[in-house]
Parts: sequence; structure tokens; C-alpha cells
Amino acid sequence: MIRPEDFREAMQRFAGPVTTITTIEDGVPCGLMATAVCSLSAEPPSLVVCINKTASAHDTILKQGFMGVSVLPDTQMAFANHFARSKGPDRFEGALWSFQETGSPLLASASVAFDCRIAKTYDGYSHTIVVGIIHDILLPNQDADRCLLWHRQGFVSLADKAAAENA
Repeated sequence: MIRPEDFREAMQRFAGPVTTITTIEDGVPCGLMATAVCSLSAEPPSLVVCINKTASAHDTILKQGFMGVSVLPDTQMAFANHFARSKGPDRFEGALWSFQETGSPLLASASVAFDCRIAKTYDGYSHTIVVGIIHDILLPNQDADRCLLWHRQGFVSLADKAAAENA
């Protein structure tokens, strides 16, 4: 039997892109950070997001039926720390946000951002597996092609890793 602490240790060895998963309800933005995000299909353009059921934004995102997925560039470590430490709408302060078809907030300085409608959800034990159909793709920051990563319980950039290896 696999012990939970062994599973957590194993998963910490994965580096995953840092994303904000956002929606809006009655004019108030709501969101969370996630690294369990990946492409699903080119036809229709879609992605998968796994959202912890205990996350404060979980129910709102599912109820709204739409979400924004913004991939943070490695230049946005300070914003990532702010978003991770803040709660509720305070998470959205200090950054510019764009709004496309669904109305979900998309980070204006993102490497890439996806405006999605939720097509299906599946039970994933502690998480809900969300399939989002992409309605718009934004490439707002052409100079930020390297995404911020989550690795070993912290934010890292590829540039930081390369500098450390070359030191």
C-alpha cells in the first residue's frame, strides 16, 4: 500500500506550470492557483483542470460554468506569492486583468491565457476534474514565453535553475 506521505513526496518532484483559475460572480472575481492543468484535445480545443474540492473557489467556479486559465510567466513570482497568500477578491489586486467572451478574469501579463466554458466535470476523489472548452486564447505577453513553475513546494523559474546549475 502506498503511504500518503510517499505519494506527496513523489508528486513534489514534478514541476508544474503555475496557473490562476478564475471566474467572476456578481462582479466579484474569484479564483485559485493550480498546477494540475493540461491540454486535452485540439478538436475541440480543450483542457483539463483539477480543482481541490476544499478550495474556497471550487464551488463558485463550477456553479458559474466558465473559467479563465492564466499561465504565469516566470517574471511574475511576486504576483504569484501575493495571489497564493491572499484570500477572496484581494488576490486580484496589483495586477491587470482582461475579460473576454465568458467574463472570466484573465491575467493581462500571462504567458498565455485561456477563456473556457466548462463542458464536463468528473469526480477525482479529493479533486474535481474539469474539462474546459476553450473559446479564446490570449498571448498577451510575447516576451514571457517561460512559465513560472511549482516544484518542491515553491515557485521556481527555468532561468533560476539554469543559473544555479551554471554557478
